[in-house]
Amino acid sequence: MPLTVTPAAIATLGEPARDRCCSRGYASCVTVGLQWPYVPPDGWTAADLDRLSLDGPYGELDALKRIELIDGDLIVMSPQTEFHRRVVERLRDELARQAPDEWTATREMDVVLGERQRPCPDVSVVSAVAAKDLDRTSYVPADVVLVVEVVSKSSEIRDRETKPRRYAEAGIRHFWRVENDGGRPVAYVYELDPATHTYTLTGIFHEQLKLAVPFPVDLSLAALSV
Repeated sequence: MPLTVTPAAIATLGEPARDRCCSRGYASCVTVGLQWPYVPPDGWTAADLDRLSLDGPYGELDALKRIELIDGDLIVMSPQTEFHRRVVERLRDELARQAPDEWTATREMDVVLGERQRPCPDVSVVSAVAAKDLDRTSYVPADVVLVVEVVSKSSEIRDRETKPRRYAEAGIRHFWRVENDGGRPVAYVYELDPATHTYTLTGIFHEQLKLAVPFPVDLSLAALSV
């Protein structure tokens, strides 16, 4: 889908991008391919993300490899810390091991919640049937029983406030938030109240995470980061 960049839009670009446009004769309007940072006239949609190049506007390799769409805003996620990588990777592996046959765990796969909502949870537990589609780039709420966000400094507000609200509104039944407490993971476990479509905190876990829902889970939180 092409988009039109007007002179007014060119004027709002940073100096390198503006000079680049002018040097190519874009004095009036120009049609360019759909790519960041050129925002489509009506804003980004979940479907747009499948058409974006992974490389940045100046050829930066994999500049858009880790992005998500929140409330119509395209978020480029910061490089992850070693704590984040370890917790996400090991939690995904442990959930995949303990999940019953009808579920499986995946990491960093988008969930399309609506036209302008396509977050990328750190870990998700999804339908094993849905996961058999190896060409898919995202899931829908009906496929997902649990989403987990491991909080980073750069994503605190999104992980603690914005994304949980959107997951709850979409009807995803279980949400976990994992915080870094001096290098040790702490899990905040939430369950959906179907009457209000909001999450209720059901427990805070420091050493061992033992739950009966969405399926029996028993894992060492401390072991996730060592």
